[in-house]
Amino acid sequence: MPRQIIFPPVEEADTDGLLAVGGDLELDTLLTAYSQGIFPWPISLDFPLAWFSPDPRGVLDVETFHIPTSFKKWLKKTRFKVTFSTCFETVILRCAQAERKNQPGTWITSDIIQGYKKLFEAGHAYSVEVWDDSNELVGGLYGVCFGGYLSGESMFSSKTGASKLALLKLVELIKENDLKWFDTQMVTPVVELFGGFYLPREEFITRLEAVDWNQKREDIFKYKTVLNVD
Repeated sequence: MPRQIIFPPVEEADTDGLLAVGGDLELDTLLTAYSQGIFPWPISLDFPLAWFSPDPRGVLDVETFHIPTSFKKWLKKTRFKVTFSTCFETVILRCAQAERKNQPGTWITSDIIQGYKKLFEAGHAYSVEVWDDSNELVGGLYGVCFGGYLSGESMFSSKTGASKLALLKLVELIKENDLKWFDTQMVTPVVELFGGFYLPREEFITRLEAVDWNQKREDIFKYKTVLNVD
């Protein structure tokens, strides 16, 4: 018998978006959570697995996505290459190890890493990798892919422009597949730079209700490997 996964209504989240504590990171739990606008975000040793549904919610729309002028200039000079989902585990580990301003540790715990590795193996997560001309991994991001719903969970960069390039190529791929938006959860400075914005949670849930949850990851990513930057 399939398990019945029940979360509280998202309207019961507190002002920080915290909705529930505990549970697990199994496939059915994550599918239930994301389909309801909820995502896991460990916040401390006391709360190693917490679930959030913030209001408002960060999103990035394809139609309002724009490339800053300075980044356009950088694109003309870079020799970086981009791949999709060739080394998911390495990307999530690098995201976990990345130092972030005003953040002493990482929310990407060992449980998160193992849970999302299983999600990737089941066809419901993806990564974007950026390589320099010596074939060193210098940036990337990973996210969830349930049908036509895509999220961006975290990114890292060890060379200037690498994580921005990963985001750009992801948006281009989303656009190629006639998808209109993806979930960024929060609006980080990089996401804001490219046109990300906050959406009232009620409107975000309405978007989720229109998603085709039966689409396959391979239908979107088409197992693309190396992409030219230009």
